[in-house]
Amino acid sequence: MPELPEVETMRRGVAACVGRRIAAVAKPRCRLKPIRLAPSLAQMRRRVVGQRIGAVDRAGKRVLVRLENDDTLVFEPRMTGLVLLADPPNRQHLRLQLVFDDHRLPPQLMYWDRRGLGSVRLMDPRAMALAFGAGQLGTDALKITARQLQSRLAVSRREIKVALLDQRAVAGIGNLYAAEILHVAGLHPRRHCDRLTASQWQRLHRAMRKVLQEAIRYEGSTLSDGTYRNALNRPGRYQNRHRVYQRAGQMCLACGSRKVERIVQAQRATFFCPACQPLKGKA
Repeated sequence: MPELPEVETMRRGVAACVGRRIAAVAKPRCRLKPIRLAPSLAQMRRRVVGQRIGAVDRAGKRVLVRLENDDTLVFEPRMTGLVLLADPPNRQHLRLQLVFDDHRLPPQLMYWDRRGLGSVRLMDPRAMALAFGAGQLGTDALKITARQLQSRLAVSRREIKVALLDQRAVAGIGNLYAAEILHVAGLHPRRHCDRLTASQWQRLHRAMRKVLQEAIRYEGSTLSDGTYRNALNRPGRYQNRHRVYQRAGQMCLACGSRKVERIVQAQRATFFCPACQPLKGKA
């Protein structure tokens, strides 16, 4: 967390600051683990103060705040980061503030991070191309076609759940939504990519779009720790619609005949229904 739906929800909320001019960049005192900030705060101030926000985009699981001088502020939330316009959950974990030069609301854009695993980087066009260009970040999960998805993963002998987490193949999917997508597609998470049929790839692609678009509509998933919030510091609602994620031991909501099981793949927990997602057979 956050994954594509949560970051896209943040992006849409933060887009309200397009056209605002940045008057100051502040880094509140924080005794906790520091986030990665590059370049230094002094250098960032020299390049950012006085610039208007031209656009707010997204690259996979990152929010991109594009400035009128062609620099881009890249916010990478990682596990517990939030890009906010409203007051943060608390001041203790507030890491960076971009203060606007007018008196309109909201007065600032903020980056908050409870565990300090995220980062804020200011990048010029060349650095952006090196970081997110071809070979570095795959096609966005909402833009990739079924044919592209199959061509990039079908030659792999990896298990499909693990392959979906490869950001160089398809960008934006993480542990939570990979489990949900595979359930909707009716595919066992341990199926190997090179064993999937063309029709299964089509089914997987449809499930990917369905789950991600639905999750965005509900503004992402706020899990039991309550960390994820949208740009206005409100919780998401998609957690109430999870089919399998973190539901181990509970009856499958789709078939009602088997309990959701939990396994570990690549050191990550995976949830699935053995009836809806058989490992063997034509499903």
